[in-house]
Amino acid sequence: MPVNKGRKVLWALLALILIVAALALWLIHNASAMPVVRRAEIVLPFPADAPRKAVTVALLTDTHLSGPDNSPERLARIVAQINRLKPDLILLGGDYIGDDKGGSIHDARASIAPFAGLRAPLGVVAVLGNHDSRSKINRRALSGSDWRAAFAKIGITLLQDSAVRRGPLAVGGLKDIYTRRIDLPGTLAAMARVGGAPVILSHGPDVFPQVPDGRSLTLVGHTHCGQIAFPVVGITYVPSKYGTRYACGLYRDGARTMIVSGGVGTSSAPFRMLAPPDLWLITIRPA
Repeated sequence: MPVNKGRKVLWALLALILIVAALALWLIHNASAMPVVRRAEIVLPFPADAPRKAVTVALLTDTHLSGPDNSPERLARIVAQINRLKPDLILLGGDYIGDDKGGSIHDARASIAPFAGLRAPLGVVAVLGNHDSRSKINRRALSGSDWRAAFAKIGITLLQDSAVRRGPLAVGGLKDIYTRRIDLPGTLAAMARVGGAPVILSHGPDVFPQVPDGRSLTLVGHTHCGQIAFPVVGITYVPSKYGTRYACGLYRDGARTMIVSGGVGTSSAPFRMLAPPDLWLITIRPA
């Protein structure tokens, strides 16, 4: 090979390496950015014994605490960001444990430790995600009772096919629909017993078609808004049996409403493109 031609090939390879490295750094930068705050207003039937005053709910999902895109320090900043929004209630949508993505990695209790700093008058309520379900291939996750104790230690209520009353809201929290068999009828019955405007907290959107028609709000994460979206084409894949039908954002079907958060962490790879981290602040007003 002539010397000049060999040099051109080497320069071309070097340029390609630099472009790939710059792209990877840009994708990691996108993933580690502070989340966008998305807002919505929803009308729900408040119980007769509740004040006719709007309630604000912050939804935080898919923290996936592991590096290089996420860290306890970043999650602490996100906790402070949520506190500055002054929500009445904070809901956590699962997937707290992160993947091994070549950076720092944390055990189950460390993954939720930053949530101890969350502050809201009506408290903090959580459910688990598929990454939090203990199995033979996921030994870092805890058993259900250990998760409950770990959350209780930092002042958070963990719901698993059960319900609690928070202000005018009946919050029903489901088990992870991707790794467990959920009891939606039992959860809805528990919500009816505690009374209140119906808010269903689940890890992923696959539960939405099973929710009976009626005025209710379902809050989920899991999809990461595709995590990698492309210009023109948009989101091409989310881990749901419904494909990209419920990829991201607000959905209405009859009287039902669902909000799908893109979450603040990443799964599999520490990259995001055209799918920024987000959290939601939802204002719920009485009908």
